Amino acid sequence: MAQKGTVIKSTGSQYIVRADDGTLHTCRIKGKMRLDDIKSTNPVAVGDFVIFEDAPLHNADEDGAITELLPRKNYVVRKSTNLSKQTHVLAANVDQALLVVTINYPITTPIFIDRFLASAEAYGVPVVIIFNKVDRYTAANLAELDVYKDLYSSMGYQVIDVCAKQELGLDKVKEILKDKVSVVAGHSGVGKSTLINRIQPGLNLKTDEISEVNNSGKHTTTYAEMHTFSFGGYVIDTPGIRGFGITNINKDEISHYFRDIFSISSQCQYGNCTHMHEPGCAVKRAVEEGTLALSRYQSYVNIYESSTSKYR
Repeated sequence: MAQKGTVIKSTGSQYIVRADDGTLHTCRIKGKMRLDDIKSTNPVAVGDFVIFEDAPLHNADEDGAITELLPRKNYVVRKSTNLSKQTHVLAANVDQALLVVTINYPITTPIFIDRFLASAEAYGVPVVIIFNKVDRYTAANLAELDVYKDLYSSMGYQVIDVCAKQELGLDKVKEILKDKVSVVAGHSGVGKSTLINRIQPGLNLKTDEISEVNNSGKHTTTYAEMHTFSFGGYVIDTPGIRGFGITNINKDEISHYFRDIFSISSQCQYGNCTHMHEPGCAVKRAVEEGTLALSRYQSYVNIYESSTSKYR
């Protein structure tokens, strides 16, 4: 019998589906499913609403079958490591994304943050930026943190600084997560799983220390999975992202997903200004005058010039 459910775990070939009645079912995709609006390595992602048929009662070892993918309200994507495809969907149908970043231990670069924000903007996903491990920051790191907080707050993004291990600032994060479906993303090693474990004791998500040799994280979350909060809401924990690419976006529309650049672009001399070489460009003038952050413009240029590449 066909039922409706939500995908709560994906291992690539098998999916755990939570039916509307709360029961869990192991399923596989029936036949070849394609998405109309996005080319992806994974046709079904955690958070997707699906129609499925349960396994036959006479064969408990057989999996159920996902027969239909229902329309998505949004999704979060990254550049796929599979060169034959364009994207990998991290999560679907979310209320928000929590981008966990670190100024150090390991370093999250501005271009990584900006690429994530632009992609989320394009696919209709609100983002909260969380700076983790602030207890380890030097005076220079803390000064840099203030710059970041002022910059992204001025664009309307909520920015929170926390220390997951010492449980500093976690009340604010918990308040943001309550009664919402959230996806947590960021580099390996920034403390995503530790953050979730501190907020919801008992989940025991696997964590690991970053490499002292290259100051980078190790992948501890292998597959995306949705977990339930006792205080209300769900969180999708995702594998660490080493690179983040923007795909399936028209090159001339990239500036639309940079809130600060888009707000200035109406003052450009030409309506189709790319903000690269045209005369009378209000965006380049704003950079020269210091009213637009150079880092934001550099991120835009990098994405515009090489929108299929990954950046650390």
